[in-house]
Amino acid sequence: MSSLRLWLTDPNPTSRRQARLGQLWLAWLRIRRNSLAMAGLVIVALLVLVAVFAPLLAPHDPLVQDLGRRLLPPGTPGNLLGTDDFGRDILSRIIYGSRITLYIIGLVAVTAPVLGLLIGTVAGYFGGWVDAVLMRLTDIFLAFPRLILALALVAVLGPGIENAVLAIALTAWPPYARIARAETLTVRNSDYIAAVRLQGAGAVRIIAGHIVPMCLSSVIIRVTLDMAGVILIAAGLGFLGLGVQPPMPEWGLMISSGRKFLFEQWWVATMPGLAIFIVSLGFNLLGDGLRDVLDPRSSQSGSAPK
Repeated sequence: MSSLRLWLTDPNPTSRRQARLGQLWLAWLRIRRNSLAMAGLVIVALLVLVAVFAPLLAPHDPLVQDLGRRLLPPGTPGNLLGTDDFGRDILSRIIYGSRITLYIIGLVAVTAPVLGLLIGTVAGYFGGWVDAVLMRLTDIFLAFPRLILALALVAVLGPGIENAVLAIALTAWPPYARIARAETLTVRNSDYIAAVRLQGAGAVRIIAGHIVPMCLSSVIIRVTLDMAGVILIAAGLGFLGLGVQPPMPEWGLMISSGRKFLFEQWWVATMPGLAIFIVSLGFNLLGDGLRDVLDPRSSQSGSAPK
């Protein structure tokens, strides 16, 4: 184990693979030293594990109704977090709701950043009228609050989880385009880009092979920090009945159905609200930690851990 550690921390790597693995190892050491980032990583990892093993962890079927056990308080034998107005187990619905949350997060994470990265790097590399057109389009999307624009798009497309994901992705890409454009402007006139261009590389190869990798760290940080907002927008759409439809166990939809019992049977709406709070907090803590590790302008990432 010590020899592997020495190989990973060798200041003079002999191969590209060794250099990349060494960078990942140093990044992991920096994250491990950040207690808040580790707390966020644990929360996100638990979300993934709960979503994957939901059938094994859930004590009941989240869709089965039992009106004879409706609105039972937390701590009831067999219903740790109580039941809702249809007698469904709240804990089971929260556990299965993590699958829907992770599904939305995953689809948004592989669509909005990719679109924003493409638009931002193209605008920053070519400049001129291409930059002006693409950035004015970005400004139009940024001019509207994300939730309001998502509501308008879902109202046009119709309710449903797929349309909700599409609406969230279409409102989430402009910040990534801004970040990618700013990173591209700083490197497009650098010496190594000029050298690659003199070797005959075209614009597509330069953008995909040299500029996009330079933007990835900033985009990854933004993705992690944005996931809390994505969760809140998805929950907001579900709360308003424009996202996931009943009887699916989506957290925002659970809060909506429990708001009329908030003063007497408070647990119906509070428990899924706590789930949203904890998961959003986890992504924010992890995003802050990744920013300290991946941002080359960060003082923490500039010094190697001992």
